[in-house]
Amino acid sequence: MKIADRITRLGTETAFAVSAEAAAFAAQGNHVYPFHLGDMNLPTPSTVVDGAIKAIRDGKTGYCPNTGIPQLREALAADVSASHGVSYTAENVAVQPGGKPVIGKFIQAVMNPGDEVLYPNPGYPIYESQIEYHGGTALPYGYLETDDGFTIDIDAIERQITPRTRMLILNDLQNPIGAEASPAEFERLAEIVRRHDLQVLCDEAYFEIRYSGASRSFVSLPGMVERCVVLYTFSKKYAMTGWRLGAAIGPRNVIEVIAKINVNDESCSNHFVQYGALAGLTGDTTEVKQILTTLRDRRDASVAALNAIEGVHCACPEVTFYLFPNVTGAMANMGFDDYDAFRRAVLEATGVSVCTRLHFGRAIPGEINRYIRFAYSGIDTDQIQEGLARLKAFLESGGT
Repeated sequence: MKIADRITRLGTETAFAVSAEAAAFAAQGNHVYPFHLGDMNLPTPSTVVDGAIKAIRDGKTGYCPNTGIPQLREALAADVSASHGVSYTAENVAVQPGGKPVIGKFIQAVMNPGDEVLYPNPGYPIYESQIEYHGGTALPYGYLETDDGFTIDIDAIERQITPRTRMLILNDLQNPIGAEASPAEFERLAEIVRRHDLQVLCDEAYFEIRYSGASRSFVSLPGMVERCVVLYTFSKKYAMTGWRLGAAIGPRNVIEVIAKINVNDESCSNHFVQYGALAGLTGDTTEVKQILTTLRDRRDASVAALNAIEGVHCACPEVTFYLFPNVTGAMANMGFDDYDAFRRAVLEATGVSVCTRLHFGRAIPGEINRYIRFAYSGIDTDQIQEGLARLKAFLESGGT
């Protein structure tokens, strides 16, 4: 069969290719330390599991409203309103089969072919994929490295804006780099959004994966709630990556369009899973807090081990479960200039499987430093220490 021309504009998540390579390496009898994919090896809290099982037994296995069950929409509206200092109702919520669908549906709802969309790079690769697939022009903006992490290159955002620029995708608490915008960055971005009349997707997948302090939302700034749609997901906070449940939360007119797309795409999100999520939102949070405790321990072990390696520098973010260490020195010491050659050499010599900067967008012209991404959500602390000890030995051996 002949494939449609538009499919040539559709990207993918190349991290899954890394996962396949790691699986093939393991199938040969090798031990793999899986830092490559942001999945979780932690159990879903029993409140969620029990709520879903009860719903199955109660017969909640058929179709449900395309916007989600009313109880979950109301609970989400109340929860996000309280944490964000805004006022949402159930009419501002459309439940989704995961957080990822919000990206494409938001773009379909507000972007016309030919419109320009600003998106983070390095960043989640589906932004670029969906912008280009639906006929938009993707404008990447980068980050500047500091001693403590990364800041948004806001000057790069301003330089690219034209009369055709319609949207900004903002992934604060960012995958892959763990960056968190300062209040000053938010204020400056809000001024740009108002001045250029932009609409904003606030990807808040990691809003509640933080180890100290409190997360802030761009939606909370004056005038932003009318311009923003929030991407909400249960995957991270509740260790529900495979359950596939999230929500789009925003202005009612956009949510109505997204709900119409729901009808066309999947009819509705899984019925009984929504009851599990509702139980998680309204029930005991002891196990949810334990997830954060475990992730914090893994972060601390990973950061300490990475910073002990010659030629590697890694900031310690208070959010997400990703690290984005600068490995410029280590690659130079080993004689590597190519990301993939370096990554494969590390896998074959140590079993440590990672993604590189290029798995999160095309390199921006002028990039000098080299980075790789570690996800510690799917690997236990003892395996982190063992794997990174092997990585240290390899990188400090000069490849011998």
